[in-house]
Amino acid sequence: MRKDRMDGVGLSVLMAVALLLAANQIIIKEVNTGLQPVFLAGLRSALAIVFVAGWLWYRGLWGRVRWSDLGPGVLMGIVFAAEFLCLFMALDLTAVGRASVLFYSMPLWMAVIAHFGLPNEQITPMRAAGLMLAFCGTAWAILSKSPSGHANIYGDLFAIGGALGWAGTAFIARATRMREAGPEAQLFWMVTVSAPILLLAAPFFGPLIREIEPGHWVLLIFQASVVVAGGFITWLWLLSVYPTGTVASFSFLTPVFAIGLGYLFFHEALAPGLLGAACLVGAGIYLINRRA
Repeated sequence: MRKDRMDGVGLSVLMAVALLLAANQIIIKEVNTGLQPVFLAGLRSALAIVFVAGWLWYRGLWGRVRWSDLGPGVLMGIVFAAEFLCLFMALDLTAVGRASVLFYSMPLWMAVIAHFGLPNEQITPMRAAGLMLAFCGTAWAILSKSPSGHANIYGDLFAIGGALGWAGTAFIARATRMREAGPEAQLFWMVTVSAPILLLAAPFFGPLIREIEPGHWVLLIFQASVVVAGGFITWLWLLSVYPTGTVASFSFLTPVFAIGLGYLFFHEALAPGLLGAACLVGAGIYLINRRA
């Protein structure tokens, strides 16, 4: 049953998902040292097909994967592939904290897309102020220099591309018949379509194997099972039950967690510019989704 506001259960689940997704960005950056990023993204989607299909079978939800959804399902998978190609490349090229702040500017782009494509999602003066703040924060994050040398303009641009892709999948989930399929079926389409696209694209981004270690394979399986089949299904469930804008705004906790984890695991500097940018983006997203 869809709800018009966030409750205690939704907030608790959203906090857990935000922490899981922040930890996942640390995992991606670590596994990128052993596997080329796009190849890693493709392998993750390919493995996730098994776990998501198993979940559909266990829950008796195979009937929701319908041939009539082929068009929007394939479109959703293509956008999903672009989203994670960009995110994995961003985490390979720039710091976790920077990539996370820029990637989680997604509600900014979602608000713009929803204004033109979804009913009752028009930009009000308050939302316009929030958009301006979030845009300034995003620009500040791109322009700020990292004292530890972890900044990279191409990585920043990939992170923005990932945010646009994420907003695209959220929009398709709401604006097409995919909204009736449910989060599990949506995710099945996304991983099934994205896996071959990413694996075919991978050779264009360099050697597939870097300095692989056994632990990297373990982390890959963890990503495909817990993060994708668990975390993504839960996030899509949140979108299906609670207001899209509210879910998106609370997900800004993930880059806050990611900045801290990047500092702990990779000794990334807590640059004042990055922290200020995170605050601006967070304030903007709050205004975008604040109830009138």
